[in-house]
Amino acid sequence: MGDIAIRARHVSKIFGQSRVLDDVEFELRRGEVLCLAGENGCGKSTLIKIINGVYTPEEGVELSFGDETLSAISPIEARNRGIHVIWQDLALFPHLTVAENIVFDDYVAKPWRPISYKDALTQSREIIQQFGLDLDPMARVEDLSIAHRQLVAICRVLRAGASIIFMDEPTASLTYKEVQTLLGITRSLAAKGISIVLVSHRLVEVLEVCQRVTVLRNGKLVGTYPTEGMTQARLSTLMTGLELEFTPRAEMHKGAPVLELKNLSREGEFENVSFTLHRGEILGLTGLLGAGRTEIAHTIFGMTQPTSGQLLKEGQPLTLHSNRDAVRHRIAYLSEDRLNLGLVQNQSINMNTAVTVLPKLEKPRFFLSPQRIKALTAHWIEQLKTKVSDAELAVSSLSGGNQQRIALAKWLATEPEVLILDCPTIGVDVGAKAGIFDIIRNLADQGMAIILISDEAGEIWMNADRALVLRDGRIYSEVIPAETTEEALEAIINA
Repeated sequence: MGDIAIRARHVSKIFGQSRVLDDVEFELRRGEVLCLAGENGCGKSTLIKIINGVYTPEEGVELSFGDETLSAISPIEARNRGIHVIWQDLALFPHLTVAENIVFDDYVAKPWRPISYKDALTQSREIIQQFGLDLDPMARVEDLSIAHRQLVAICRVLRAGASIIFMDEPTASLTYKEVQTLLGITRSLAAKGISIVLVSHRLVEVLEVCQRVTVLRNGKLVGTYPTEGMTQARLSTLMTGLELEFTPRAEMHKGAPVLELKNLSREGEFENVSFTLHRGEILGLTGLLGAGRTEIAHTIFGMTQPTSGQLLKEGQPLTLHSNRDAVRHRIAYLSEDRLNLGLVQNQSINMNTAVTVLPKLEKPRFFLSPQRIKALTAHWIEQLKTKVSDAELAVSSLSGGNQQRIALAKWLATEPEVLILDCPTIGVDVGAKAGIFDIIRNLADQGMAIILISDEAGEIWMNADRALVLRDGRIYSEVIPAETTEEALEAIINA
């Protein structure tokens, strides 16, 4: 693993008046699994796009491949050198089969020729079997799980001759078992001499599979460190420059009951779920993906209706026919799918913040008041400490952490008594996570009742007063985080 696969020196990049990268150095060894870590906006994606030829760096850069040094590289040349990137969206063709996706590059990188489905099937099976993967080459990609789509993306770059693979948040939507499978495949590829760079906010996985970690902060190189002996706390400090606390909430906060579920069931999704949520309490709902967490949230928010059982608010039976009913009863739900359900990406920050309370922002004759919309947005930008240069810009212009604050502001504007947060830190870096959880704890301290859904044991352990562990749609265990360890909670979740 000692040979250098690629070394980049004096990498800088300027966009307009912003210096995104400033004299960064990067080194990747053959057969190494390296983590590229840093907060959102630190320059990770820009560095990757320079290495794979999408962006041209500023003058003075040195890209070394063995004894050869270049000042820049084109996308085609990067591919010819075996450099491939698997972005978080995977860039697969859902209507095509696994085999067609795997061999797709064969038919775009060469002069046009008829597609041989027989050859495609044979070639895809060869690559699947070579790396011992569990894939049906005849299956359509749209019918596969996220985990299996990841494998298709990996097979495609391997078929294209990848020797250096960058993976962007590869485990963001995977179950614990699927994560372990993917990490095992990563180790297998490295053992065959393939160099892999992981970009991930899940620090536990980074420390488990990577040999070294390169940390960027504000466009500059902090350093490259061995992962042996590295802790989550130290890596978080290197990424943010802050000393972040990794301890559970000091004491249980419990006011009057506000929401109660009695043997609530929805056929095929969850069964006989019972719990009481109190004012000022953060109740954690955790368990592996598919355990029924989000399905319960959808029913509490009126998006689906239970087949049996009872929902009560402040002791009174509550029947919800839609999410509008839930909002009227001061229940809010922040979706785990920020890009598609949480925000309207091409709409302004102002409109995304105001969309849940537009009737309150009307002036006479049912016209919206721009002044009221701007005032509302300004209020929540200040309250949630959101970094916004211009609230008229599209919300897609913000970092992941700041987008999540706007998504949260949209629901806080409805003045909820019950707030359901479904995986609120997906795709958010460690520093932004800490800021979001500070907001959540402050809301609870002010008396809001909060349901926090997450499959990350650490998030539940550090932020929930109580945790309900779900399995196969049922409550499996109740845990008080302050009375146990993060490792013990994770063992219960993954048992």
